[in-house]
Amino acid sequence: MISRDAYSKEKGAYLYFAVVKGVEVKEADDEVEALLREAEEGARARLTLESLKEDPKVRAYRKFMWDMGIDPTKVRPSSEALARRALRGRLPRINSLVDLGNAISLKYLVPIGIYDLDNVVGNMTLRRAERGEPFEPIGSDPFELKGIEIVLADEKGPMHLFPYRDSRRTMVTLNTKNALVAGAGVPGVPEEDVEKAVEEIVKFLERRGAEVGEVGRTP
Repeated sequence: MISRDAYSKEKGAYLYFAVVKGVEVKEADDEVEALLREAEEGARARLTLESLKEDPKVRAYRKFMWDMGIDPTKVRPSSEALARRALRGRLPRINSLVDLGNAISLKYLVPIGIYDLDNVVGNMTLRRAERGEPFEPIGSDPFELKGIEIVLADEKGPMHLFPYRDSRRTMVTLNTKNALVAGAGVPGVPEEDVEKAVEEIVKFLERRGAEVGEVGRTP
C-alpha cells in the first residue's frame, strides 16, 4: 500500500502501518484520557528535559534529521516534541483518535501519524520531497519544501514530513471513519518498538469495533 523510494531507503526511513476502518472519533473519551494521563505521568517519572536529550531513541531520531540537513533542535521529531510538552505541563487534547496516538507515541517515544484515508488520493509513497513542493502543516502557515526532506505523499502531494509534521489535508477530525496509523522508524530505533506502538493503537480500535485491514512495513 505504501512504497518507498531509493532516497528514503538509503537514509533508513520506513513506516510500520495499519489500515483501520469504521473508527469512531469523539471530542473526548474517558479511556483514552486515562491512557494519556498514564503516559504523561510515566514520562515525568522516568525523564527530565535534560535526560530526554540523552535517550537512545531521541538521539537516533535527532541524528536522522541531522543527516538530512535538518536541525532537530529547531524542528523536533514529533515524539520528542510531545515528551517535552508533557514534561513542561499537560499535553493539549485534540480528539479521541489523535489523543490515543499521542498517548502511545509518548509511551514508546516513537513518532506516530494518523491520517484520514478518505482524504488520501491514490497511492502513497515515502519519498524525497521535491524542491519548492508546497506543504500545509496543521496549525501553521503553508511553506515550500527544500528538497532535502522525506515525505509521505499521495498522488496529490505530501501528507507528512518525516518524522515530525502532518498535513492539514489528511488530518483526523470528528468526521474521520477510516484511518491509516503509521509509526516512523529510523536506524537506531528498535523495529519491534515501532511495531508495538502501532499494534497497541490498532488493538484498542479493534476492541472498539473497528475493522483492521492491511498491516505491514514499507518495503
